[in-house]
Amino acid sequence: MKELKIETTFFVYDTIEALPEQIQKLMHKAGKARLKAYAPYSQFLVGAALLLDNGKVVTGSNQENASYPSGLCAERTAIYYAGAQYPDAKIVSMALTAGSLKNTTKQPIPPCGACRQAISEYEVKQQQPIEIYFMGETGKVIKSESLKNLLPLVFEKTVL
Repeated sequence: MKELKIETTFFVYDTIEALPEQIQKLMHKAGKARLKAYAPYSQFLVGAALLLDNGKVVTGSNQENASYPSGLCAERTAIYYAGAQYPDAKIVSMALTAGSLKNTTKQPIPPCGACRQAISEYEVKQQQPIEIYFMGETGKVIKSESLKNLLPLVFEKTVL
């Protein structure tokens, strides 16, 4: 037997204002997208903003449904829209912000497992890492330089 150690590195910013200016703007767009979420069941709003290599910014918000599996997270809403509208563009950066309507969310909220897999698909497809910045409504922002930090042993098309 051999031991496999996996290390990841994240960067923590104390506030949005500590981020590079371009990422601050992206995070503010994610915040605006969050306010458009349809979340009558969970009361948990999520917004995503993607910066593409063509300079376009695509946003998405979570869209719930009474039949829970029929809803879609903000990250996948934005990624799939970007893939449909700009199929040749690469995703450079992703900004995420999430918050509850029940209380103020101060801790950074990373993508869920299904979203991590979807982000992985695009990172593998474009053969380039995607910077991911995530936060709650306020407070610290965490940066991952690649989805592989959040999902180190990715399931990808080479195994099919």
